[in-house]
Amino acid sequence: MFHDIPVSVVETMADLEKRDEQDRADGTAQPQRLRQIPRETGRFLALLAASAPEGSWIEIGTSAGYSALWLSLACRARSWVLTTYEILPAKAALARRTFESARVGDVISLVEGDFLQHISQLEWVSFCFLDAEKDVYHDCYEAVVPHLVSGGLLVADNVVSHQSELQTFVDEALSDPRVDALVVPIGKGELVCRKK
Repeated sequence: MFHDIPVSVVETMADLEKRDEQDRADGTAQPQRLRQIPRETGRFLALLAASAPEGSWIEIGTSAGYSALWLSLACRARSWVLTTYEILPAKAALARRTFESARVGDVISLVEGDFLQHISQLEWVSFCFLDAEKDVYHDCYEAVVPHLVSGGLLVADNVVSHQSELQTFVDEALSDPRVDALVVPIGKGELVCRKK
């Protein structure tokens, strides 16, 4: 998976990494900044997704599509499709350009709009990556967990970097009897939950 990444994906990732680095250096304001995951988190997500049981894969919060590019590697390895949801029109437009440039349209489906408005379409979720505005984490978690298959995974980003905002959410997930969960100190901190 990591040894044969398509050139189009490598080049598109490099472009996004450069833009993200420049945004951080310039102090670009939210929500225009990409706010993407670090490379090591992308690799971690791809490994987890590739190990997920059968079922649908979703991402909540596409931004420019960087994390989805990492997940596209697992999609190719498993012959699967990722559905990613982005609520901001400007970010959705950027993600479309990202996916076109990387040539991953066959394994990534972008839905523009509020994920919480699409809950009725969920079924048999085996992998979910949650990287949206922090105030919707709890609602998204509660929407996804009932739809997770046994052994399905939900990963929430930023639980260490945004601990002050997310600690109540993390505590609730860690004590949720429906899942086994832990915080993995990689990147900005990942809450990994596995449905029982």
